[in-house]
Amino acid sequence: QVQLVESGGGLVQAGGSLKLSCVVTGGTFSRYRMGWYRQAPGKEREFVAGIWQSAENTYYSSSVEGRFTISRDNAKNTVYLQMNALKPEDTAVYHCTAAPPPAEGSEYWGQGTQVPGSS
Repeated sequence: QVQLVESGGGLVQAGGSLKLSCVVTGGTFSRYRMGWYRQAPGKEREFVAGIWQSAENTYYSSSVEGRFTISRDNAKNTVYLQMNALKPEDTAVYHCTAAPPPAEGSEYWGQGTQVPGSS
């Protein structure tokens, strides 16, 4: 069974940085296209960043581009989200996702890690 476990959330001052991690177990990490989504209180879930299997291609929402960086370490089955220049509007629960190749099943989701309002 594929499981995703996020970590790294926490309180940070406006303008500060956090690095989120997501470890994947039970599957073949290198085959998954990985992503990060977030959901703020009272708002719909939104896409944040994605990275292809080989890590050659990354893509971001306009709200985080230039501030956030997604990366992956296939040897550690881990995807990261480096978040810099944090803003109050970045407050949300952040979820990582793992998408297998088409026709191999649906996307997997983690339980999320909280990035609370900055101090």
